[in-house]
Amino acid sequence: MASRQNPDPGIDRPEDGFQPAPYASRFVDAGGLRLHYLDYGAAGRPAMLCVHGGAAHAHWFDFVAPGFSADYHLRALDLRGHGDSAWAEPPDYAYPRYASDLAEVVEKLELRDFVLIGHSMGGMVSLVYAATHPGRVARLVVIDTTLRMAEERLAAMRDIGNREGSSYATREEFVARYRLRPAGTTAAPEIVRHLAQNSGRQLGDGSWRHKFDRNVYARRELMNGLPWWNHISIPALLVKGERSQRITPQVYSEVKARCPHVELTEVPHSDHHVTLDNPSGFVHGVKAFLAKHG
Repeated sequence: MASRQNPDPGIDRPEDGFQPAPYASRFVDAGGLRLHYLDYGAAGRPAMLCVHGGAAHAHWFDFVAPGFSADYHLRALDLRGHGDSAWAEPPDYAYPRYASDLAEVVEKLELRDFVLIGHSMGGMVSLVYAATHPGRVARLVVIDTTLRMAEERLAAMRDIGNREGSSYATREEFVARYRLRPAGTTAAPEIVRHLAQNSGRQLGDGSWRHKFDRNVYARRELMNGLPWWNHISIPALLVKGERSQRITPQVYSEVKARCPHVELTEVPHSDHHVTLDNPSGFVHGVKAFLAKHG
């Protein structure tokens, strides 16, 4: 499988990652819901919009934002049912719905010719949006996304979503017991702790729980993302975590058959949570792609 390994050994070390970027917390209405996003500043520069994965939130991009802020006005969105965005009632978490929300956000923020970056489930959402709303996105980056999910894995996710989530007596307990899912991350403990501090909310009874709506998993749909690549004509990049098996040589070959210009970069010392496992390595790989298609 062709890939661009990072030639700079200093960038390859996860401990050389960035500190979390300062941000402003903002809201926008889309799909009948109040959606939250992080604005990392640099207004007036070319736009970059980032979309997190399932059960995650916008802070997944806090540690890579400093690497792009000199060149881009970066924002990271909390999808419906995630982070500090509103939950859908009744639950409505289909990929076309997410993509429709994204389209409204793009319109209200007046984004044009922007860079769209999506991780995991957010990569599928970004792919669907770019395929169905041509002319707005200039470059597409899809990070370690499962493009063809097995029915067994989907059933396991629905099972998790239908269970009662864990509850914690204090914020300190929530943070101490917080774990990334899927496991296998190489992220530094301080990065995981930073995410934990932004992942819980206190309920009326004083207990703490994860911010995301468990219906996100309970209502997860089976989708084959490969056909959407037939409609991607803009420069596009697949980002693979070195230790992750989501983008296999076969998957890359199938994407390439549908989108011959798609490129691939593999970020060393990283698993599925690439932006957390090796922030500087991720920035290095993506900036090389963006420079090539500037």
